[in-house]
This record gives sequence, structure tokens and C-alpha cells, in this order.
Amino acid sequence: MRLLVTGGAGFIGSTFVARRLAGSGDEIVVLDKLTYAGLRENLAHVESNAMLGARLRFVQGDICDAAAVAPLVAGADAVVNFAAETHVDRSIAAADDFLRTGVIGLHVLLEAVRERGIRLVHVATDEVYGSIESGQASEDSPLAPRSPYAAAKAAGDLLCHAFFVTHDVDVVVSRGANSYGPRQHPEKLVPLFITNALEDAPLPLYGDGLQRRDWLYVDDHADAIALLLDRGAAGGVYNVPGGEEHTNREVAAAILGATGKPTSLLRSVEDRPGHDRRYAMSGERIAALGWQPRVGFDAGLKQTVEWYAANRGWWLRARGDGWTDYYERQYGRRLAESTPA
Repeated sequence: MRLLVTGGAGFIGSTFVARRLAGSGDEIVVLDKLTYAGLRENLAHVESNAMLGARLRFVQGDICDAAAVAPLVAGADAVVNFAAETHVDRSIAAADDFLRTGVIGLHVLLEAVRERGIRLVHVATDEVYGSIESGQASEDSPLAPRSPYAAAKAAGDLLCHAFFVTHDVDVVVSRGANSYGPRQHPEKLVPLFITNALEDAPLPLYGDGLQRRDWLYVDDHADAIALLLDRGAAGGVYNVPGGEEHTNREVAAAILGATGKPTSLLRSVEDRPGHDRRYAMSGERIAALGWQPRVGFDAGLKQTVEWYAANRGWWLRARGDGWTDYYERQYGRRLAESTPA
């Protein structure tokens, strides 16, 4: 196939591109705006491979730009949309970009694939279900987002459903668990704690650290998206769970152990507003298609820590020029008032 992958220079998107090219004869065009979380460098290992790079083309652009999107969709057999603003903390500070990309940009893609008559796989998140006190959310559970980020993603999911029902657009929605692995922007919990530990800097643990998340290694997530591209039902929604529920405190302890750093680095800081307590999803629907996560949390975290330890230059560049100001705004006061965790 000829695939258009939007947001393909980001964390999960670049992993999908690399694995899809290696496992198929597809040709891929990546469209990415290259915001703070999208790095052209994330595709360098693919572009430098003669066999894979020959089937990859990169275009810098915005999915909200219909004039840029239309010709790329016209040349594609399917579209996979990873483009999104991704960090809840940033959405709390300013939600505009989240709504623009997650709703307006997705609408542009839906209109383009509607005209072309091709499939769109939209990559969403388990956060649309909100906090799950007990049990697991199924694909038919009500959406109850509690952050601007999750609300923008939920709006996108509903827009996909509306285009399927109203216009018969061939759209598939995936709702993935908390993903981690190489090339994740260092503001997210796992890479933040890893890189801080490597620099002997404090690890800011929100609240009591007992928020529970389901953790999914990025290779498994990318493979699930590939399966849904090939075999997902039109109009279908699929949870993609990792099957690895751990508290943030447990994740922090595992990172400190893997990096050989003392527990004194762990600091309890003021919690995030509206912080969801627990995410959990059932995965029977995608399991019926033959997918199961293959990388356990211990093995995945070990690989992730090793990658960040070996690629210090990448995460220093990924932080960018505004990192110091961002970090001070987000954690400066919190760390000044923190207590041992």
C-alpha cells in the first residue's frame, strides 16, 4: 500500500513507520508539523537504511492545512493519524493547540479520506474513558474525559463515529494504553524520570504517586495499529491495553533501580489538577483479531532505560531551547515545596 502517516515523526508514529516499512512492501509518506514533540531525527535510522529509506518520503506540514493534506491523501491508499498534542500538563496550561489538532485537524483528514474513499486509522487514547474506579472500560463504555487533552481526543473519537454513520467513511479508532519506549519526548513520565535520574536530578512524583496506569511498550502499540489498518472493521473502535497495571510510585521505583540511583531522588510534589486515579481497559476485541502485547513491563523498561542512557544527545536536543522555562513553570515551585516520597 501507499500510506500517509500523519504525525509520523513523533514517538509512536516514527515507531510505526519503522516497523511497517521493515515488515511490508508499503511506501510511506510522513506528514508532520515538527512541533516540540515531533523530531525529524526520529526517522533518521529509517532514512539511512537504503532498503527502507527508498520507500519513505517526509513532508513538513500541518494536518489543519486542507490544501497541504488533499494532494497527499489523493496519492494514498490509506491514512494513519498519529498527529496530536500529547501532554496533559500542557493541555491544562493552554488547550488551544489540543483542540485545533485533535478536532479541526482530524476533520480535515476525515473530509479528505471521504472524498478519496480510503481508510483512516485514528490513534486515540484510553484517557477518553476518564478515571476507572474498578473493573475495565470496554469500547462501549461511556466517554468521561477529565482533562482538556482527553476531551479533545474524545471529541475526535466522536467525530470519527459521526463520519462513519453519516458519510460511510471507512474509519477505525484505536484507544491505546500509556505507551513508553525509545524516542518518547522527555516531558512524559517515564522518560522524564529516566533522564532526571541519569542527571541525578529530583523525580517529581505527583501527589501520593498511587495513580495507576496500564503500560504498553511502543513496539506492541505500533504493531496493534498495523493490525487495525489491515484487519480492523470499518467504524470499529478497539482498545489496545498493555496488561501491565502499575502505580506511578512503582514505575519510579523501577526506574531508580534500573538506573542505580538512590530513592532520595524521589520527591512528592503538588498533584496535577483533575488527575485521573486509574486507567484500565479490556482488550478482547483486538485480541479476537490475533493481537496480544508481547513485551512485558520489566523487559520494556529495561530496554527503554538502556536507550536513554545510550542516547543522551537525542534527549538533550529533544528538550529544545524552551525546556528550562517549561520545567521551571511546571515543577519549579512544586519541587521547592516538595517532601521526600
